[in-house]
Amino acid sequence: MKRLLSVVALSACLTLSVQAEAPKTETKSETAQTKQQSGTVINLAGKQRMLTQKMSKEALFIAKGINVEANTASLKKTAELFDKTLKGLVAGDETLKLPKTTDKDILAQLEKVSKLWEGLKPSIEKVANGKSDKATLEVIAKENIPLLKNMNKAVQMYTKASGSTIAPEKAKTINLAGKQRMLTQKMTKELLLVANGIDTDANKENTKKTGTLFESTLKDLTDKCKNEEIKTQLGVVAKLWGDYKVIIEKVDVSEASLKKAEESNIPLLKNMNKAVKMYEASIK
Repeated sequence: MKRLLSVVALSACLTLSVQAEAPKTETKSETAQTKQQSGTVINLAGKQRMLTQKMSKEALFIAKGINVEANTASLKKTAELFDKTLKGLVAGDETLKLPKTTDKDILAQLEKVSKLWEGLKPSIEKVANGKSDKATLEVIAKENIPLLKNMNKAVQMYTKASGSTIAPEKAKTINLAGKQRMLTQKMTKELLLVANGIDTDANKENTKKTGTLFESTLKDLTDKCKNEEIKTQLGVVAKLWGDYKVIIEKVDVSEASLKKAEESNIPLLKNMNKAVKMYEASIK
């Protein structure tokens, strides 16, 4: 009898031991994210903010009849990339090098983003399919901001969660540099809202404020940058911004200025994006 009890006790101990160890293994697999992966997540989640503004901007360029064919093709690609990246942030995506998100709070926030995207997406698709009436544009003007704000909240959560793998200051820098990409598109979108006669006075002020924020953040990033290659790239961005900011400061919506804005905002975006990738690659 004693021997039987001993065997039962031993069996119970072994069972408890396995149960106690199992969660540790699961936690390890869920949190085993490299510094590079964390940097990629912050970068691409941050890029989503920019895409909300880029697709809105492209819709407004189409409405003004500026480079319609190219902007229509670009709008479709931008919307597809936003959709793909959002799904990748949730479930993971090897082609984007995104690990799946396991943090319950971040997943809940991404669910909010998904619902907001479901609300905006039909209007984006209408413009992409040739219907750019003012009512549709007004829906885009109204709904892109909640989408932007909630995506930004998710980025902040990712940045905070990366504390165990990336130094907080580096995570913050990638976030800020990534936000600059969004601002290049936001100020152009606001300029085009003015051009399309949508909430004109408010968007004139918004255009100026966004331009001022872009400039002050660029200066701050440059002043604090210790990597000479990245600093040189930020200098390229500063030169491009110098050529574009006159239109933004004056909120000049003349035909010539809108065409210049269409030509200038993408090189500004691409070179800022290059700087973000350099920040991401510098993580060790």
